Parts: sequence; C-alpha cells; structure tokens
Amino acid sequence: MAENNHSQTQSTGAQTTGHVWDGDLQELNNPLPAWWTYAFYASMVFAVVYWVVYPSWPVGKGFLTGMSTVSYANAEGKQESWHWNTRAKLLKETQDAVIAQKPYYDKVASYTYEQIANSPELSSFVISAGKAVFSENCAACHQAGGQGKVGFFPNLTDDDWLHGGSFEKINETLHKGRRGYMPAFAEALDQTQIDNLAHYVLSLSDNKVDPAKALKGKELFHSQTAACFYCHGDDAKGRQVIGSANLTDKVWLWADVPGSNDSAAKLTAIKQVISAGLNKGVMPAWEGRLNTEQIKLLTVYVHELGGGK
Repeated sequence: MAENNHSQTQSTGAQTTGHVWDGDLQELNNPLPAWWTYAFYASMVFAVVYWVVYPSWPVGKGFLTGMSTVSYANAEGKQESWHWNTRAKLLKETQDAVIAQKPYYDKVASYTYEQIANSPELSSFVISAGKAVFSENCAACHQAGGQGKVGFFPNLTDDDWLHGGSFEKINETLHKGRRGYMPAFAEALDQTQIDNLAHYVLSLSDNKVDPAKALKGKELFHSQTAACFYCHGDDAKGRQVIGSANLTDKVWLWADVPGSNDSAAKLTAIKQVISAGLNKGVMPAWEGRLNTEQIKLLTVYVHELGGGK
C-alpha cells in the first residue's frame, strides 16, 4: 500500500515524491539537469528545421523535398538546380573539384616532363591526382602501389623496364598499349634441351645450377635451334625495342623464381615458360579512354614510382 506524502528521506534528506511502499521504500524526486533539458528542446527545434530545409517525410507517392537546393551543370553543360540529395551533392562536388584542378591540368599539358618533375607545386599535384587516376584505371592489374604481380603484371616500382622507362617511352606505352609474346618451344625442343636451357637461364642471375647442363644450355641459347639470342640478345640482356626481358638481372616477371623455395622449383618455373611460351602480356591502349592530360599525368606518376630510366 502506498502513501502519498511529500517529504524527505530521513537518512539523506533527498526530496521524495511522497510515495512509500512497504513502509520504507520511497520514490525519490530528482529533476533532470537544466543543460540536459535545454539540449533536449534544442534537438526538437533542430529536427523541425531539418525537416523543412532537407528532404524528410513521405507525402503520398512523394516526399517533402525541403527548401535546400544544389546547383550543378547537367550532361549538356547547362546549369540546373535540384532539391538537395546525395547524388546532386556528389555532382556538385565533382564539378567543383574539376574546376579547381583545371589550372593544374593546363600546366601539366603545357609543361615539359622535366619541368613538371622539377616543380614542387606540380609534383604535389601529380602525387595526389595521379594516384587517383592510377587507382581507378591501373591498380586492378599493377596493384595499388604499382608493385605488380609475378606471372601477370610488371612491377612499376623498380628500374626494370621492358620497353624503356623514360617519360617518352612510358607515354608511348600508355597511349598505344603493349603486347608481349614469346613462342612456345615444347615442340621445337625436347625435354633435355629445355632442361639445359633452363639451367643456363637460371645461371645468368647467379643461381646455383648444374654447370655441365648450363654450358649445353648456353650453346643452345646461341644456336639456330633455339635462337634465343635473336630476342634476348647475345648478352641475354634483352632488347627494349621489342620488349624482351633482361635475363641477367634478378628481376622476374613471368617465371615465379622469387616465389620458389629451391633450385628445382626455380627450374620448373623457367621450363614452364620455355615450354608453353607467353601470349598473355597484354596491356590495353589508353588513348581514347583517358584524355591527353590524364595520360601525361599518369606518365609522370608512373615514372616517379620507380625512377624510370
């Protein structure tokens, strides 16, 4: 049974509502802090203002569009205003960014590669804008940092360039694309010859091999039977004019030698390439997909990833 007597607790002196249960169970009367009350009322006012300014409640088959608008250029380039929404906001922010970047793109278009690389202002722009263009168009193959993937796509962060790493060569690659090719030797050579040739190729990068097999492989490399020297050169350092690989360094693209745990696995990787050949080293041409300024921007960005020569 409850008694309704406004009083204070005898022990603490706190104000109560006067309700008492079982003789000593009392209901305290603690008012909310003033700051909390004001914040609550302010949130209610804010909600009403938000409902008026921005899209909010559904009405019939539509909704309250709000008073706030966003102005942007449509596909025809004409300015139009639309009620506030995330799509219109994105279009506006994108167009504002394009307008803000235009002076920099104009400089990229008019400056030489060396002037761009030597300009702190443009170098900073290349790092930020070039990274965005690279991430959107190139990272799917070459990875986000340009490190590539052995067996599939070249590493752009080192100084090993199949077709040359100068500004002009990188620009040419981006414009026209590249297509790597190496014939399969599975039918032209027997397994012993392929094994000897693999030993020689592996020895060129200071890996441990069977000296006798490597010597036979060297003779085969420079013979008319395999004729590897036609593409890779007498010194096996490759020819940039046709994009053939340098076999004397320790940079591997198609044969996953770095991922092999022992000499046998390394030889297997090389023999696989010799036997099956290569016809998958395709890079698409970006001419027509990206504009001239974007390709030039990418040229400088890619060049700076590996300090191309």
